[in-house]
Amino acid sequence: MQSACSGSHFRPGRLLALLFPPTCILCGAPGADGRDLCAGCAAELPFNRHSCPCCAVPFDQSTPVAALCGACQRRAPPYERVFAALRYETPVPSLVADAKFRGRLNTARLLGDILADGVRDQGAPLPQVLLPVPLHPRRLGGRGYNQALEIARVVGRALTIPIAARSCRRVLATPPQAGLDEPARRRNLRGAFAAQLPLPWAHVAIVDDVMTTGSTVSELARVLRRAGAVTVVVWAVARTA
Repeated sequence: MQSACSGSHFRPGRLLALLFPPTCILCGAPGADGRDLCAGCAAELPFNRHSCPCCAVPFDQSTPVAALCGACQRRAPPYERVFAALRYETPVPSLVADAKFRGRLNTARLLGDILADGVRDQGAPLPQVLLPVPLHPRRLGGRGYNQALEIARVVGRALTIPIAARSCRRVLATPPQAGLDEPARRRNLRGAFAAQLPLPWAHVAIVDDVMTTGSTVSELARVLRRAGAVTVVVWAVARTA
């Protein structure tokens, strides 16, 4: 008699799914679609569907869909466009903290799936390569991993886009951005990044977990443009208001 695991159609992933079935990170219910998120919690996520078409800052419902936010009207950013899948509202901050500080790479995987789904749904031309926001070696050594890279790996596999994590480095160990206003954030990041020269790609996407003021991705976009990138877009899991 043929065992359940001996057929030609057996996949190791099936056995893992049987032994460790997907479970919703948020409520503990069985996960849906092979992910650690149930259908109910997925439907309640704060998707960023009404936002600035350039920087993706969330709008209230009274703002016209095609309108640029005041900041983008005053000064065009150095990137072409931001896509942010979610608003940085409950339960997103706890998910990001789990992925970023608590070593829960299953949460990073889920956030990558959500970002990949959103990018796919928007239907825009895909970039040639993904560039996760790099960490300084000192911070990377302390944390043990780069959450932006872990998210980018999921997105890259889902959309069949290569990742060039070594093409850009963080060369300055700047203080954390949290608690700084926007001008201080910009000053803090000057000279923080260095890119491979010249970049062999014209169209690149910067991948990050959360976009706040945009100072980090703006500085990185400037560096990439100076290195030869023509089109720089930003893909973030979440965007603050």
